[in-house]
Amino acid sequence: MTEMPRAIGTRWEAARRLGGYGAAASLSLYLAVKVVWIAAAALGHVPADFGGADWIVLNAVTVGMSATGIALGLVLARGTRWRIPGAPLVFFTWVASGFLIPLMPYTLVSALLGAGEEDTGGDAAPSWEMALIGIGFTGMAIGLAVALPIYMRERWPTAFLGRVCDRSTTAVRRARTAAVFAAVPTAFWTLWAAGAEVGLDPAHRDLVDLNARLLLGDSALWALLGVWSVLAVSSARPNMPVWLPTALGFTASGSLFAWGGWRFAVAVLRPGGYASAEYPIAAVALNGLAAAGGLLMLSALLASLRTSEEPTTSVRAGKG
Repeated sequence: MTEMPRAIGTRWEAARRLGGYGAAASLSLYLAVKVVWIAAAALGHVPADFGGADWIVLNAVTVGMSATGIALGLVLARGTRWRIPGAPLVFFTWVASGFLIPLMPYTLVSALLGAGEEDTGGDAAPSWEMALIGIGFTGMAIGLAVALPIYMRERWPTAFLGRVCDRSTTAVRRARTAAVFAAVPTAFWTLWAAGAEVGLDPAHRDLVDLNARLLLGDSALWALLGVWSVLAVSSARPNMPVWLPTALGFTASGSLFAWGGWRFAVAVLRPGGYASAEYPIAAVALNGLAAAGGLLMLSALLASLRTSEEPTTSVRAGKG
């Protein structure tokens, strides 16, 4: 994406700063809990179904992820004053927004329905730790949802201004391939969310409770939004503002990649004797397809944006 910073107005700038700093501050609470857990594990206090080394490694990974998220919030708050290279910034914001923003509808609905309130046994974390974790995730998600589109609108205005225009054949092919990749896991997530048991391991079907079905439905919803977004830009619908499929597609594709990649790794490595509700081969295949579909969606969006910038670039070159 061509970088052409453009003024966004003082109110939008204030909102971006508030969102960025709020995201960083919120996730700092989550980071603190994880550091406490690692320190406790070093002293021998680990959940009964985890080994000490597995628990420390797992939490060390999340410490690194949360530290990256805090840095990301600060970058968004500072705006284009910090000249961060575009490629790593896009990747980390893509993954972070994919992990967190799609959980907002799930969090709201699950709170209304009282999902996830069952007793988890003697190894349940203290309520204050779970409260800090919840605040950390929710605050980071809201902060990203506010600060990220404002930042990207300021730094890459062509991705958010104007209407959808003609797209290259490369973008069309990638969009259609991404839609096919995402369709398979989306179909299973939708069926499981509705109560179907096809593809589920009979020994672990009880893991698909109300909370799990809400998560599956949320994943299916964002996958469908991602498919719609890339097909919308690849079909060049002339009356559609470009910001809508760009913003939705960026977050939805990040959700497929981030959560699909995370679940794929867990299904392969199986830390702490992890067991999935679906058959192991299904968990690996479906999450692998989801991650690949998300990556193809982002590729299709970027190819479409590059195509939209070419006429402007050509005109400028001609005037020069």
